[in-house]
Amino acid sequence: MKILAFAASLRKGSFNRKFIAQAVEVFRASPGVSVDHADYREFEMPIYDGDLEESSGIPKGGQEFIRRIQAADALVISTPEYNGGIPGTLKNAIDWASRVDPIPFDGKPILLIGASPGGLGAVRSLWHTRVPLEAIGAFVYPEMFGLSRAHQAFDDKGNFVDAENRAHLEELIQSYLKFVGERGAGA
Repeated sequence: MKILAFAASLRKGSFNRKFIAQAVEVFRASPGVSVDHADYREFEMPIYDGDLEESSGIPKGGQEFIRRIQAADALVISTPEYNGGIPGTLKNAIDWASRVDPIPFDGKPILLIGASPGGLGAVRSLWHTRVPLEAIGAFVYPEMFGLSRAHQAFDDKGNFVDAENRAHLEELIQSYLKFVGERGAGA
C-alpha cells in the first residue's frame, strides 16, 4: 500500500511539518506500507484561474500534485488552521486537481490531521478541509487528530514531548490502515 503524506504548509518550521513527519515514521514502521513523503513546495501553483487553465493548462506544480495523488492508494494530510479554516494554498491545490477527469481524489481514502498552537488543535480547519475533498469524491476517514498546543508538543528534534500524542497517532494510523486495507487499496 502506498501512502502520499504531506503537510499543507510552506513554512520550514511548521508544526504540521513536524506532525506529518511523526505520522510518516508510524506509516513506515507498518508492514506492507510505503510512503511518498512530499514537501508541499513541490506543488506550488498560481491561484486557480479558468482563463489561465484554458490558455496554459494545469501548472507544473498542479500536474505534480495530481500525479502523486494518482500514484497513491491513500493520503494523509496535516493541515494548519488559518483564521478558523482551510489554508488557501490547500484549497487552491484541491481546486486545480479537480480540473482533470477522472478527479484524482475520487474514491481515495484520506486521513486528516492538523496541528495548531491554539487550544482547538486545528479542528476547524480539519472540518473545513473535509468539505471540498468529499465534494469531489474522496472518502475522508471519519476520525481526525487535531493536535492542540503544538508549540509545546515537539522537542528540538521534532519528536513528540508527550508519549500520549504518539500513542494516539499510532492507534489512529493503525485503524486507518486497517480501513484502507479493507477497502482493497494496495491490493
